[in-house]
Amino acid sequence: MCSINGWVNFRDTAAIRGDEVAAAGARLARRGPDASGAFFAPGVGFYHNRLAVMDPTGGAQPMRAYHDGQWYTIIYNGEIYNCAELRRELAAKGAHFRSDCDTETVLWSYILYGEDCPKYLNGIFAFAVYEPKAGKVFFARDRLGVKPFFYYRSGGNFYFASEIKALFAHQEITPTIDREGLWQLFYLTPVTLPGSGVFKGVQELLPAHAARVTKDGFWEWCYWTLEAKECRDDAATAAATVRELFCDAVKRQLSSDVPLAVLLSGGLDSSAITAVAAEQIHEGGGQLSTYSFEYEGNRENFKATLFQPQGDDAFAADLAAALGTDHTVLTAPTDAVADALTEAALARDLPGQADIDSSLLYFCREIKKRHTVLLSGECSDEIFGGYPWFYRPEMLYRDFFPWLHDPSSRIALFDESVTHAHEGLAYLREVCRKSCEACPVLDGECDADRTARIATFLSTRYFMANLLSRKDRMSMYSAVEVRVPFADHRILEYVFNVPWSIKFENGVEKSLLRRAMTGYLPDRVLWRKKSPYPKTHNPLYEEKVRQMLDKRLARKEGFLHEHLDRRRLRELLDGENGTWFGQLMGRPQLIAWLCQLDAWFEAYGVQLV
Repeated sequence: MCSINGWVNFRDTAAIRGDEVAAAGARLARRGPDASGAFFAPGVGFYHNRLAVMDPTGGAQPMRAYHDGQWYTIIYNGEIYNCAELRRELAAKGAHFRSDCDTETVLWSYILYGEDCPKYLNGIFAFAVYEPKAGKVFFARDRLGVKPFFYYRSGGNFYFASEIKALFAHQEITPTIDREGLWQLFYLTPVTLPGSGVFKGVQELLPAHAARVTKDGFWEWCYWTLEAKECRDDAATAAATVRELFCDAVKRQLSSDVPLAVLLSGGLDSSAITAVAAEQIHEGGGQLSTYSFEYEGNRENFKATLFQPQGDDAFAADLAAALGTDHTVLTAPTDAVADALTEAALARDLPGQADIDSSLLYFCREIKKRHTVLLSGECSDEIFGGYPWFYRPEMLYRDFFPWLHDPSSRIALFDESVTHAHEGLAYLREVCRKSCEACPVLDGECDADRTARIATFLSTRYFMANLLSRKDRMSMYSAVEVRVPFADHRILEYVFNVPWSIKFENGVEKSLLRRAMTGYLPDRVLWRKKSPYPKTHNPLYEEKVRQMLDKRLARKEGFLHEHLDRRRLRELLDGENGTWFGQLMGRPQLIAWLCQLDAWFEAYGVQLV
């Protein structure tokens, strides 16, 4: 994995400033500490930071290839999992490979397939290719948006980068927030609107989209869409199909020239990945490494809830022993989780999920001491229906995003003259309504199937995008690459069309995946109720973040000092501990999020417009 950034201007080729391109790249050095490189041509400036995973000696970027009288140049971030078969196809068509890395495979895919090349790629990617004869730069992002890509357009200038922080290295881009940005912060974050970078003028190349820049302008288009199709498979056939697709995805993603491990929580998703990976590596004569996470004080303070009925540690340890993995339990100290809150916001470029982010940042740093590549279980719940809004229509159809239990919980803490809360709520309700309407459905399908489709569409477009963003930023900030086998688009394409009666058989969420993994996992794991990413239950954490908040409020120049309603804050602090986002974000996390928000305003010099 790597970082990419650049500046394109074919209207005024002298406008490109190499020092700004390099300064932007320097802000992304954590994503690729192994090497860096730049490329400049009239109207084009590319910069690349490399985290060497495949072919460390032959994969330097920017990379070039000569064909049909011109040199093509690529900068690329990602992994291609059908690389071997694609290289054979490309070689048969005339490609001349000089390395074993997938970067060169992507480059030749563009050279020989042109702008259709993303359709041939199975993997996670964001890249840019300069084609001099055509006077253009082509861009593409993977189907589910695992790898990030942000851009900013102004006149003839097109700036792009893997992370937003790099864009602010350019003189004409400033960190400003308008009303739509504030509404995303206070109503939606850590979720953001697709295509939006929250900052004014900063946009995101959407998942499954490609684009080009020429002297005549900018064009963006979709190269892949999720389609509603009739599925006549019975439960056994569906399970066999999922099993085949999933096992293939895991096995493809085990390829690495640096140490690889799996994040094993002991839940269904990570256990399924671990079982398949351990079997494959054992057949090759090796031993799989696994990690599970815990927090200081959680065993003494854990309290079961509807969403988190039991802890993970015993399940992870038992399964690791049964599968023969080299297992490590990482425990995050309370102070470390709190102290990393600001850095987690800087890694994400936004205030995110408080200790859910900062703890992952801590864990990734610890993992980096031994491993560079990880496999993780994100995306399963969104694809297979692991959340209650998949089967509770009152949650899905209540005129707002179903994972936000109380949309007003954060925005009510701030001055209405700044937030324009009522206007924002109406705006985002309309966004949600239009998103539901955009979901592909089949005429005449039953209410349960239609509800499940819409829940999948919303969850993958919004909720899953947030989780993928979190995992990418926290891991890459630590120079760790995370792969997500469930994000293989072939799995989503198939499962999206399987009837809900199969996916929710006998009233059990994710029944299809459980049936598919029968024989791979013991029953106590196979049929275990969903348990989300762990959070800290230690009361010392809330004490710590309350102290941090007091210090933040004392800063007279701070955003919180100026705009936070102290009376409503006191009601929050004295009230009961509820949830405000998803399944994990309670009062301690909201307090920590406020600290992140204020620190983010300070660090980025954010201005309101």
